[in-house]
Amino acid sequence: MVGISQWIAGMLWKLLIRSQPCRLCSFRKMLSAPKYTPFLASFTYTTDNQSNRENKKTAEKLYKLSVDIRKIRRLKGWVLLEDETYVEEIANILQQLGASETAVASILEHCPEAIICSPPAVNTQRELWQSVCKNEKELVKLIEQFPESFFTVKDQENQKLNVQFFQELGLKNVVIRRFLTTASIIFHTPIEKNKQMIKVLQESYLNLGGSEVNMKVWLLKLLSQNPFILLNSSASIKETLEFLQEQRFTNFEILQLLSKLKGFLFQLCPRSIQNSMSFSKNAFKCTDHDLKQLVLKCPALLYYSVPVLEERIQGLLKEGISIAQIREMPKVLELMPQIVQYRLRKLNSLGYRIKDGYLANLSGTKKEFEANFGKIQAKKGRPLFNPVAPLNVEE
Repeated sequence: MVGISQWIAGMLWKLLIRSQPCRLCSFRKMLSAPKYTPFLASFTYTTDNQSNRENKKTAEKLYKLSVDIRKIRRLKGWVLLEDETYVEEIANILQQLGASETAVASILEHCPEAIICSPPAVNTQRELWQSVCKNEKELVKLIEQFPESFFTVKDQENQKLNVQFFQELGLKNVVIRRFLTTASIIFHTPIEKNKQMIKVLQESYLNLGGSEVNMKVWLLKLLSQNPFILLNSSASIKETLEFLQEQRFTNFEILQLLSKLKGFLFQLCPRSIQNSMSFSKNAFKCTDHDLKQLVLKCPALLYYSVPVLEERIQGLLKEGISIAQIREMPKVLELMPQIVQYRLRKLNSLGYRIKDGYLANLSGTKKEFEANFGKIQAKKGRPLFNPVAPLNVEE
């Protein structure tokens, strides 16, 4: 009976196949020919297509200079598609400055846009940067470290005027070099705007009670610490100062805050400052007067956002540090939670209980902490008496 059943089932299956050949054929087609092209296949096609459209002469010249063309294709492949490039000319300019073959290759790999800069523009940029560098060796080192800043060759006349303006203000060339490499945007700002912002800062300083004798020193220090202050508007600076005065900070205290926060205070809107102050007042359960004293001890209370302040206070509380201790030494809030944990482990290794101690040994810069830690460590290992010292024994 089982054999007959199997035979009948087989016959039925054959009839089913013969009766519906189109469906099975369609099903096989669906499996063998997917409707959508796989992603990698499209990616390969695009890459091959781009390679076919590349400027072959440009690629060959870069290859001769030992430049990793694959890196350029991966990061800024559009440069290789440009019809007009100046590979040999830019390489020659760098070599004339004393750059080695390795340095030239590295510069072009990290900033391939350099090869589309016209040689006259690059020579003009070289002259401008050389005016604030000690020698060509220093210039080459700067170009290696910050090629994008050097090869941003637009607004060259404006850049030149800004360099001269900063020199006339009294900024040293070493500071201007740092601006060119890490804050190059301020040199592309119209010279008139930079002059206007300097005037606003000078007037603000005098209006807050600063003296003309100290104004230059204050201004140059502020600029060297935070050149991006020049990107602010005069209206935002006025608004921030008025807000701080409404919070009953004296003019002298506002000058202190500006100096300690390195001018970053002007980059905050009054609403953000108000939110941070309100949070701190609730967290520390203090009066307006006490809050002001906390801010003067730790100006970062104005700068940090509410989420940052909340995270840092909670982190300290988890380590067993009380709100009272934080109020006593609010500058500990300047430390990230990871740094707090690291320093606590080091102090605990010496048996120092931060819960019972003063937070001054925990806060401060890395250098200050290491100095305090060294003193605690030396005190911990000091003998109770000096065995070499003579004993005063009465006979």
